[in-house]
Amino acid sequence: MNVIQQLEKEQLKAKVPELRPGDTVKVHAKVVEGTRERIQVFEGTVIRVTGAGARRNFTVRRVTHGVGVERTFLLHSPRVDKIQVVRHGEVRQARLYYLRGKIGKGARIRERRVDETGAAAPAEPEAAEASEPAESAEPAEETAAK
Repeated sequence: MNVIQQLEKEQLKAKVPELRPGDTVKVHAKVVEGTRERIQVFEGTVIRVTGAGARRNFTVRRVTHGVGVERTFLLHSPRVDKIQVVRHGEVRQARLYYLRGKIGKGARIRERRVDETGAAAPAEPEAAEASEPAESAEPAEETAAK
């Protein structure tokens, strides 16, 4: 491992969420105004994730008062205080540039559903669950007939 890779490895943040395009995130970024520093929250949809290692960055888009604003953040930057994933979006593309041309309901992204085990939830309940109540009803009918 050369010196540059070793320095980059030291600068990586220990705990960063897994970001994917389509996710809605809140990015708490440090903003310097004169001599003061404050935290500004930027909430929007991740439209792309690029790079690797210390150079990994992501672009977040939000629409404010009818104007689309995109901002690119370095994932491991000291200017990014924390990143909260609000919801996971289900998309089929890696770059969501088509959202720039959409407004209102057309710009919505379907939410990716995940159950407690971490696997994707089934769309419909299984047939085995539906047959269980019918089995439990049969012994009750037999006791009523006696």
